[in-house]
Amino acid sequence: RWMFAFNISRIEMKVLLITQYFYPENFKSNDIAFELVKRGYEVDALVGIPNYPEGQIYNGYGLFKKRRENVKGVNVYRSFQIPRGKGGGLRLMINYLSFVFSSCFNVFFYFAWRNYDAVIVHEVSPIFQAYPAILLRKLRKVPVYLWVLDIWPDAMMSGGGIKNRKILSFVNRLVVNIYGQCDRILISSKRFTESILSKGDFVDKIKYFPNWSDDLLKVDSEYPIPQLPDGFKIMLAGNLGRSQNLDAVVQLILSLRDIKDLKWIFIGNGSEKEWLDNFIEANKLSDVAFTLGRFPLEAMPGFFKKANALLVTLRSGFPHLGMVVPARLQAYMSAGRPVLAMIGNGGADVIKEANCGYAVPAGDYEALATIIRNNVLVNKEAFETLGYNGRCYFEREFQKDICIDNLCRILKEDF
Repeated sequence: RWMFAFNISRIEMKVLLITQYFYPENFKSNDIAFELVKRGYEVDALVGIPNYPEGQIYNGYGLFKKRRENVKGVNVYRSFQIPRGKGGGLRLMINYLSFVFSSCFNVFFYFAWRNYDAVIVHEVSPIFQAYPAILLRKLRKVPVYLWVLDIWPDAMMSGGGIKNRKILSFVNRLVVNIYGQCDRILISSKRFTESILSKGDFVDKIKYFPNWSDDLLKVDSEYPIPQLPDGFKIMLAGNLGRSQNLDAVVQLILSLRDIKDLKWIFIGNGSEKEWLDNFIEANKLSDVAFTLGRFPLEAMPGFFKKANALLVTLRSGFPHLGMVVPARLQAYMSAGRPVLAMIGNGGADVIKEANCGYAVPAGDYEALATIIRNNVLVNKEAFETLGYNGRCYFEREFQKDICIDNLCRILKEDF
């Protein structure tokens, strides 16, 4: 007698993820795809050829290299795109549009003949990458889930410096159209609701789906980090770009330069790092301010462990930035370190609710300097406990497993 055993695993859903940025680039789109596979989903990913952030195509990839591959169970299909180069406005637009047109072509001639239960769009800038998903929705009636991580066209003003009203008005109409053709609008900040509803009656589409962080206290890493200066260390880690409002940060440093024990540590790179280096040198701040450059994720637990406070900042004068909850805030909270912030209401709401630090309005370095003098340095032990509060809040709200489980519930509501 012959006996056969079959191990048939149940496929929860078949999902297409569309995003311009994917592994080996470091974005949350990776977590979405890989974690859904772990939960029994079949996942295809229509993505770009990796070139972020350096602007050059990664080694091993190209027009005729690795256009299709399987990464951790995800079937990856790479659309053609012009690399972003050094990130100038025209070059960025060419980069964005080449991905959109190439992906629409792929959807029409390939993905439209496949069956999917849902399409997820990971919408860091640009929002136009939703169009391939909308095309598939029109062709196959597949529901589209747009995860909004940035508000357009506002991001064109704050990040790209675009002020032309005709261009902004045109893009705004495109955004309204995109929102209207998506079945669900997932928001990473509760404050995004205000902006989205100002563009139309989309209230029934909106679902809160926050960002998350790797649990940095559980990262098993002995990655070597450089020796840090002695003193009370305030650290800013991540991109050093225009949105981080480094003008206000250096004014904060200047206003507190009389406190010799205070040290400012910058971990990361970006478009404003050279300017920051020059400012530190020109103002003779090299004894209190240190820019250490980029380090991999594995190094972050070591850095954060040695920080007395973690600093998060955003630019003022742009309403949409006031709604943003920066991804670095979740990482700071996961590390269990107290937070100091010059930020809008999106991030300030989280800091207040978690009681994990102090937040002042974006750009208000004078208010934050007063808090550091009169609250933080006067009672360091009480300030340290705020880091514990943030860690507890992270464990409840911002762990990766909790957030992806929430995404699965959202998907199944319409299935």
